[in-house]
Amino acid sequence: MDSGRGSLGKESKETLVADKKEGIGACGWILVSLSFLFVLITFPFSIWLCLKIVKEYERAVVFRLGRIVSKRAKGPGLILVLPCTDVFAKVDLRTVTSNIPLQEILTKDSVTTQVDGVVYYKIHSAICSVANVTDVHLATNLLAQTTLRNVLGTQSLSQILSGREEIAHNIQSILDNATSKWGIQVARVEIKDVRIPMEMQRAMAAEAEATRDARAQIIAAEGERNASETLKQASMVLVESPSALQLRYLQTLSTLATEKNSTIVFPLPMNILQGFY
Repeated sequence: MDSGRGSLGKESKETLVADKKEGIGACGWILVSLSFLFVLITFPFSIWLCLKIVKEYERAVVFRLGRIVSKRAKGPGLILVLPCTDVFAKVDLRTVTSNIPLQEILTKDSVTTQVDGVVYYKIHSAICSVANVTDVHLATNLLAQTTLRNVLGTQSLSQILSGREEIAHNIQSILDNATSKWGIQVARVEIKDVRIPMEMQRAMAAEAEATRDARAQIIAAEGERNASETLKQASMVLVESPSALQLRYLQTLSTLATEKNSTIVFPLPMNILQGFY
């Protein structure tokens, strides 16, 4: 228990490299002074080696004797780098598009799928991206691959196919929280393609076809029911008004006359046949 508490205490006392505020010491200032004196002696030739240009979308992190100068990034514009004591690293602040390679995933319902995606992110803290991680772009891409597999592994195939936006938003939140100490801000995550085995595609197609056939039969049955109800209502109207039946005969004859054919229809009232029974 004591060792566990000690480790927790050490972790709580640890701070990010970018937040430390330690000086370079007396010997460091002597070396910096000698470097600056060397620049003055060799002026103006040395000035061309000391001046560096930082573009508008870039920031420069300057290390002086291994420590970050002023604890902030330099630029854009001209910056002064002293020889022998200063080393600098440029960081691009533009949005980076990182493709997530095709990942083979076993879903919650034991279906093997292959999923790929894309992550859009940018660096909002140049110092954290340089001082807190070795390769920020590689680390972000590997973390995106792992997060994609972990999140999709907890979803079924139907949830993956129908809830891409929700899953992408969940992955974005996880990545943004995990990469914040690296100076990364994840802007967007998109799932590009979901590939399933051919056997599963055939099974899903057969299931969809069966569902469509069942729906078509239900619609046809509903149509037959509506038609029978309508015919029932029409028969009740004809029973109440016998003259309506004669009018229906005449309308049918006029319809047949408009169609140029040789069919002859002779309507025979039903009451004539009553004498034969």
